[in-house]
Amino acid sequence: MPRLARLIDALHRLKRRTSTRPGAPSGVLIVSSGGLGDTVLFSLLLPNLTGLAAHGESVTVLLRSDGAKTAFLFSPEVEVLTVDFPRLNRDAAYRWQQFDQLFGRNFRIALSADFLRHPYLDEALLVATNAAQTIGMEPRPWPKYDRALQSNRRLFDRLFDSGPLHVDKVVRWSRFTNWVTGDDAPAPKVALPVDRLSAAHENEMDFVVIQPFSAVKGKQPSVEVFRQVVEAIPADLDVLITGAPGDMDGNPEFKDLLERPNVSFDDSRLEPLCAKLRFAKLVVSVDTAVMHMAVVAGAPTICLASAAYVGEIVPYAEEIMPDNVTFFYHDMPCRGCLGNCSQPLEDGRFACVERLEIEPVLDKIKSQFPSDDREIR
Repeated sequence: MPRLARLIDALHRLKRRTSTRPGAPSGVLIVSSGGLGDTVLFSLLLPNLTGLAAHGESVTVLLRSDGAKTAFLFSPEVEVLTVDFPRLNRDAAYRWQQFDQLFGRNFRIALSADFLRHPYLDEALLVATNAAQTIGMEPRPWPKYDRALQSNRRLFDRLFDSGPLHVDKVVRWSRFTNWVTGDDAPAPKVALPVDRLSAAHENEMDFVVIQPFSAVKGKQPSVEVFRQVVEAIPADLDVLITGAPGDMDGNPEFKDLLERPNVSFDDSRLEPLCAKLRFAKLVVSVDTAVMHMAVVAGAPTICLASAAYVGEIVPYAEEIMPDNVTFFYHDMPCRGCLGNCSQPLEDGRFACVERLEIEPVLDKIKSQFPSDDREIR
């Protein structure tokens, strides 16, 4: 942590010790510092945690600014705060401002929903609240920060042992929320009720959505894989290749797919895209937030995954698996590496991604569309 940030932490710690806040502590703060896909999945469990609020209390969820674009899936009664984590680490004035804002709210409960925590970022924000009660899970081991994480344990009033390193993320959250609330609810299926989803978007044409792009290029199958995916889709369906505005320029080899008459690029923001997904005949996606959105929206979904997150994110655990998604990945002895790939890249990709068998994927796509009255490209 930068030296100036350490000074800010020390000065704000002194302020917390010497200041008196007006009124009784009130409200619940929940810190969830995952990315976009984590926010989608966290929306499944958030209703369980809102019950921690007493009558008349507010529930506030603090998210990383880059993970908040899928927070539209939260209930509208939940307040969302966002923090720019890279700026929090480097900008002393911003760090003080965020600490002081949280401290001034005088929360009754501050809860971390994260297994993977950073002692100088999300944990520092949690501690800055100086809440009447601070709750979290035992943190995931992190050699670089283990000493600081262990030191911070004393700042929590309650800590939950959520299980071994590899536990499905939703199942882990479910165990944690049951422990916090005293409930014994089963882990939820990966689905959301209609009233929690964006307003449905009725397209004039039948369409399929393809999300081929990943922020981690190693998790992204080749354009040839997606060429075969497009060719397996009936010719009378529109094909929307979706991504962020810069994705096509960053992956120029995919532009050839746009030469096909029924294929176009859709760079809709995530909320309107979620509305479209509700009417998609099929969604084919790499392991991204778009894939999780498609599943919770009820769209028939095929995920082309790596083996990196087996046992933690994809495939989903059996008890939470809905009927509308199928996962394909090439298994490896090193499965569950969480992206810390120990194998040499193959053609610029994780070995498990490069070795993915495409024929079962194509068979699954074709099974979605009866071929007796449809033309396949």
